[in-house]
Amino acid sequence: MNAKRRSGARQRWQAASPKKISPLWNKTHFPLVLTLMDERRRRFEAQALPHLDAAYNLARWLSRSPADADDIVQDAMLRAFRGFDGFRGDDVRAWLLTIVRNCWRSAGTASRRRGHTELDEETAADMPGPEETAIETSRRRRLDAMIALLPEEFRDVLILREMEDMSYRQIAEITGSPIGTVMSRLARARVMFREIAKDGL
Repeated sequence: MNAKRRSGARQRWQAASPKKISPLWNKTHFPLVLTLMDERRRRFEAQALPHLDAAYNLARWLSRSPADADDIVQDAMLRAFRGFDGFRGDDVRAWLLTIVRNCWRSAGTASRRRGHTELDEETAADMPGPEETAIETSRRRRLDAMIALLPEEFRDVLILREMEDMSYRQIAEITGSPIGTVMSRLARARVMFREIAKDGL
């Protein structure tokens, strides 16, 4: 995730995150409520924002669209903030990526059925030159297309393991599958991916 997009994602989260309190609150309680909200937000941002890149990367690979990935991550961050007080685990990254995956699922099938989306101008502007841009764009298109051919349950585990370097335990938590199932799906996904690559897509 490049610096401009990361900055944009942070700004969208900061703009969308809850800030306002109902004017019906008693003035005596208002400062305390603000203090509690500020502290909650600080704790959330300290624990969740370091994983913003991973959240965007997963959303980008799942949706295959930078614009859709932005929407998914913003939705996921808001859901995570609302549910932060109920989080009792110690792996914020896995918890956040679970929410990202669920947001992608709830976004509907339209974006999933959409073909490859061209790299946007902002992303292209960060690339070094026309020749390098063409090579990188071609490589990314081919990789996107190959991953898209995998069935969803195999695609998810491959992305989480190979792209995000998640452990089997984390992948099991994110996908809601037993570790043994994750391992077998990953092995099968690798075989399928090699077969796709060998066919010269």
